[in-house]
Amino acid sequence: MSTTMVLIFLVGYLLIALEHPLKINKAGTALLTGTILWILYTFGSPQFIPNASAEEFKLFLEAFPNIRDLPYAEQCIQFVTNYQILDSIGEIAETLIFLIGAMITVELIDSHGGFMFITNRITTNDKRKLLFVITAITFFMSAVLDNLTTSIVMIMLIRKLIGNYKERWIFGSIIVIAANSGGAWSPIGDVTTIMLWVRGNISTAATIPHLFLPSLVSAFVPVLIISRHLHGSVTPPNVFEENKDNLLIKVLKSKEKLAILGIGLFCLLFVPVFKTITHLPPFMGILTGVGILWIFTELMYRRTHINEDVKLRLAKVVSRIDGATLMFFLGILLAVDALRCGGILSNFSVWLDDTIGNVYAVNLIIGTLSAVVDNVPLVAGAIGMYPVASDAMLAAAADPAYLSHFVQDGVFWQFLAYCAGTGGSMLIIGSAAGVVVMGLERINFLWYLKHISLLALAGYLSGATVYILQNVILGI
Repeated sequence: MSTTMVLIFLVGYLLIALEHPLKINKAGTALLTGTILWILYTFGSPQFIPNASAEEFKLFLEAFPNIRDLPYAEQCIQFVTNYQILDSIGEIAETLIFLIGAMITVELIDSHGGFMFITNRITTNDKRKLLFVITAITFFMSAVLDNLTTSIVMIMLIRKLIGNYKERWIFGSIIVIAANSGGAWSPIGDVTTIMLWVRGNISTAATIPHLFLPSLVSAFVPVLIISRHLHGSVTPPNVFEENKDNLLIKVLKSKEKLAILGIGLFCLLFVPVFKTITHLPPFMGILTGVGILWIFTELMYRRTHINEDVKLRLAKVVSRIDGATLMFFLGILLAVDALRCGGILSNFSVWLDDTIGNVYAVNLIIGTLSAVVDNVPLVAGAIGMYPVASDAMLAAAADPAYLSHFVQDGVFWQFLAYCAGTGGSMLIIGSAAGVVVMGLERINFLWYLKHISLLALAGYLSGATVYILQNVILGI
């Protein structure tokens, strides 16, 4: 049964990686893979539970003594359906609810023209200066927003400034690298860091200071290299037409747009503070922010005399968030949890430890793989393979020094956040930011491979070197 589950997961993984040539949405593949794996695990639970969940199963029977009279196979099914699947859904829901709240917040800011206060203040047309400005804005914006939204906003910006599509390809490619690097050092900047943060593998206080410099290096090393070949000014667009579809942006006053931008960014940035103060899960903080924004926009519209059809109340904005992406996360996290419950991931982690035995090497491999396949299942798999080490686990470990890499904010988890976040930049299809920029600007896959991939690799390895030096030599 274990072999069958692994094969189905690998087939599903392959279909997800080949989403674009096959024209099959990866969300459907992920959901089907996740549900099939849980069905197989449920039927095979009598052979899985004694090896993977014996202690939890014992506690479950003690809590529900009436189940002891049932046949063993039925006991196992009750354990899976009444405990394991509910526990899995609970953890997954924390991540999904947080993502929904963050998506709503960002979409609300964007649809009301809030980001225009950032994009409209760039006036230089010198190629080198503009490249550094675009990189810096993307890098820091991606730490607050998700890298996908940041990439879309920045592509819309460079279209206002650059008319030549080949020049935009260069700037668009750097936006991909900067967005992925910027999302790696912030707990709310990338889906993978959100997953690690929500599940308690990393914390805000330790992640930002440890990953900021490596991420900064990974973003700006490619810029420094490519800027040597840029000369003169960018080609301005011949005609620039404002967005005629969004009448709301034209009607709203500047102070109203600025207020929505300020409140929205405050709500996003306040989430880590909220978690620290209240000790509640992050999704509670983001939902608090959504509630504040909802009430503010309702009060704002009461004072704004425009047609109701033009108004974008939060109820309308909800329909704009990417539901397919959420379904993809749900499906892939279900699939990974099924493998975790079956003990398959823990066995694989033992094999990695015995074969490689170096947390830096393991993460560098994961980062490289994320350029080919989606980094979400890679990180989810790593979370499933390695539990967060507790003090009791360290005390009982045969090699406590090695296990210490897996405590909260340990080297493994921090370096995983960096590698999975930045490694996808090595191919245009290796990240959500890359895929959306490729679609918006029609960047050729082979062109990116020829002109950008080595630059992204140089940034990835440079940032990784900085992180390793921080830990091994400087002890930071």
